[in-house]
Amino acid sequence: MASVFIDRSGAANQRFFLKLAVAMALVIFIGFSLQWLMGRSTFAMPAAVHVHALLFIGWTVLFVVQTTFAGRRDRTLHRRLGWVGALWATVMVIVGIYTTAMMVRRGAAPFFFTPAYFLCMNTLFVAGFGALVAAAIVLRRRTEWHRRLMICAMAILTGPAFGRILPMPLLIPWAAWFVTAAVLLFPLAGMIADLRRDRRVHRAWWWGAGTIVAIHVSIGVVAESAPGLALYRLVVGGGAGADVSPLAYPPFPPL
Repeated sequence: MASVFIDRSGAANQRFFLKLAVAMALVIFIGFSLQWLMGRSTFAMPAAVHVHALLFIGWTVLFVVQTTFAGRRDRTLHRRLGWVGALWATVMVIVGIYTTAMMVRRGAAPFFFTPAYFLCMNTLFVAGFGALVAAAIVLRRRTEWHRRLMICAMAILTGPAFGRILPMPLLIPWAAWFVTAAVLLFPLAGMIADLRRDRRVHRAWWWGAGTIVAIHVSIGVVAESAPGLALYRLVVGGGAGADVSPLAYPPFPPL
């Protein structure tokens, strides 16, 4: 007979999940603040980039607020905001994929990724974020699954922030591996907490972390495959990105 996971959802457990939510929000804030303070970011960007930024910042705030509300006895507001979050996440996936395609089409992929890899990486991870959020919503009545899948979905969004904190140029060609390892620190923290508290790891962590790992492993395969390259050519057709080799690293920017 299969053993049953007992989620001891006490105050200490709630504080742990809230700490994880705040930690991820801080990583995102620090990463993008550093980008601006170091002069590597500018407001002179297409409108889609600003919309993308506002959506993802808004989601981060909403996620911390929702995690706070989840710890209250009356979770009515948490449930109502949850449907707002579901719509918000859907828009984020659409805008995230569109913004990535626009950047690649403009030949503006980061120089520490090949353009084809960057297109597949952002597209697949944003889609993975949406899939984990959708799974968490379906399992919303099973709190132990819901909260862990949401943490894993949110962890994916820390990837771009870690990409701005880590010394990415020095990590070529393993930059994406280091970013994924950093992202997995949050599910890993949850696994360790489960082991310490319940002496076993909830399956939701394995599904969430497994999704992140599976996406990472598949990116290189898809990016260099015939369908992946065909998609790349379709996206960049008629744009400046059409003149950029999809599998070559762009030149370093001038100092």
